[in-house]
Amino acid sequence: MVFRVFRAELVDAPRSDAELQQAVHRYEQLGAHGYHDNCTDNLHNALEAIQLKAGATPSPLNLFMNVPVDADGALSFQPPASKPGEYIALRAEMDLIIVFSACPQDMVPVNNMNPTEAHFKIG
Repeated sequence: MVFRVFRAELVDAPRSDAELQQAVHRYEQLGAHGYHDNCTDNLHNALEAIQLKAGATPSPLNLFMNVPVDADGALSFQPPASKPGEYIALRAEMDLIIVFSACPQDMVPVNNMNPTEAHFKIG
């Protein structure tokens, strides 16, 4: 059985990708030494704060990331194609808990090598 959890309306966002999994191990592959903030820990820490636990870590929906796939299936990490002020609207189709995290990736150009805050509005 499939449930539609939310509906995305790409209002003014040129690109969003869902190809990437959490980067917890990618940082080590990119040369990070020691701990590096990551979306996997952001998810689990946010759930723990409300006394919940994820049985598995789902693949994220990477909003505004520019990770094109070439003809050979290889991914490349490009600077964002989005501009300040562009946004995406998500509409919940059922009650849900959503974890929203600004990606801390600063080792490839998906965040222009400068992670920034992300903001959201629930209305």
